[in-house]
Amino acid sequence: MCEAADWTQWSGNDRKGNWTEDGILTSFPKSGLKPQWSVKIGSGYSGPVIAKGRIYVADYLPKKESKTLEAIERLVCLDENTGDILWKHEWETHYRRQLQSYATGPRACPLVDGDRVFAIGATGQVLCLDAASGAMIWEYDALESFGAKVPVFGVSAGPIAYHDSVIFPCGGSDGLLRAFEKSTGKPLWKALPASHDLPYSSPELFEIDGVDQLVQWSKEHLTALNPGNGEVLWQIPFSAQSNMAIGRPVQIGNRILVSGFYDGSMLVEATASGAKMVWKNGGEGEKPNQTASLHAVITTPVVEDDHFYGTCSYGELRGLTLKDGERVWENLEFTRQGRWGSMFWVKNGDRYFVNNDLGELLIMQFTPGGPKVIDRTQLIKPDTQCGYGPRRFADALVNWVHPAYANRHVVIRNDHEILRVSLAAE
Repeated sequence: MCEAADWTQWSGNDRKGNWTEDGILTSFPKSGLKPQWSVKIGSGYSGPVIAKGRIYVADYLPKKESKTLEAIERLVCLDENTGDILWKHEWETHYRRQLQSYATGPRACPLVDGDRVFAIGATGQVLCLDAASGAMIWEYDALESFGAKVPVFGVSAGPIAYHDSVIFPCGGSDGLLRAFEKSTGKPLWKALPASHDLPYSSPELFEIDGVDQLVQWSKEHLTALNPGNGEVLWQIPFSAQSNMAIGRPVQIGNRILVSGFYDGSMLVEATASGAKMVWKNGGEGEKPNQTASLHAVITTPVVEDDHFYGTCSYGELRGLTLKDGERVWENLEFTRQGRWGSMFWVKNGDRYFVNNDLGELLIMQFTPGGPKVIDRTQLIKPDTQCGYGPRRFADALVNWVHPAYANRHVVIRNDHEILRVSLAAE
């Protein structure tokens, strides 16, 4: 554990869902959690990030009097302690093509690195701004500059920094991944030429056998690249039907776990220059009675010892064995219980803080015998229409945003507000 810390990118400073601060409460007040402040913002799935007393979040405002889904996307900077808006950077776009069923705003989480903040909009607007002032440093429109196409659910994978470069999954038939020089935006390399859509899963940096590997799950492969030049180190076929490669790959030593909606889960064993599949476990279909595997959607699985845990295709919380991917338990009590039901979790000591799509915050532990709930409370109102498709519920509202845990607080947003709540032990 450590003293108070910021939350500078998707899924935490280490990008692995670890929240390392101490002095955190062990149960919730009987009266519930009260926001330190709440500020109105526009809609979006993009989670907030926090650095040097500032919060950065991307949102969407429909353009007034527009009947064709013209939109204003923004990156908003707020004071961490007061919620005061320090600056806003806006750009115009439209959601007329694939996004018309999901006109809800930016998806990808921003990245703060040093004195700069990097972001990408739902239609591929790549931005580098001064973190203190919001001044533009460099930008690209991926559709115009690289011939990229907007995937069905919008550009969702966030950027990652590596030494003097920043790597964006921003698309183009000659390269799904593109690295730029942080200071100037100069293109450095491009990788993974493809005819299929941009992946929704964000890239991860793993060290395996002493070698840095940039691991990207896309529609056809799990791939490791040299993050310095984009050269492919190894590839394992793992197709994602309907491009539903969303949850991030999880490293367990020299093994990597991935799980997808239609296709189940896979574990691979990697070396400095190669990899082999340990097992792949799917099922007859996506529905709960058709599979014993884990078919994760938005939720990235977590691993504890020789088991892993995650939410399946219809919101079922499942525990499975890491050695073969077989299910050992299932629980239906913690999500909206319908197609794409999801949870987000961060590990703090020997427990997890879990945000579900009902807008609740839970303190939990996961064991081979099942989940243990230490406490549970309402945190934010779920207010996002979750699209289309068959579900066990109708007209459901969800909260599908990964919050930020920083400086003994949680910062979370929905489609109307962003709020900060203390989780410090009294």
